[in-house]
Amino acid sequence: MEDLTSKTVAVFSRPFTVPGFDETLPAGEYEIETELVSPPGQQDPAAWKASVLVKLHPQISHPGLARTLTVSLADLDHARARDKLTGRTLSDFCLEEMLADPMVRLVMKADGVSEAHLRHLYSGLRDA
Repeated sequence: MEDLTSKTVAVFSRPFTVPGFDETLPAGEYEIETELVSPPGQQDPAAWKASVLVKLHPQISHPGLARTLTVSLADLDHARARDKLTGRTLSDFCLEEMLADPMVRLVMKADGVSEAHLRHLYSGLRDA
């Protein structure tokens, strides 16, 4: 069984929430520890399990109490993406990310799809 651990810092500019945790977390820096574990005999990275530990800020009512929260990598990425939106809709954010991807641009060119056409399609999502 192989085990890879990495430590990073996530910065949230606004208060945020994660599914399954009833508390709104304050803006700020959070230490993140990600551990990837491969099941025995499994070499395919798609089968690996990710465990993400977020070190929470102490509460005012319990200043010495260290707390951590285990979340899925997808939930953490979604919270980070929402924080980066800073007022934009998620579809606007996704569109800009997609249009910045060179592979997407190549597929668009091969399929004869223009940036204006995609922007028009996404504007319909916003109005719906």
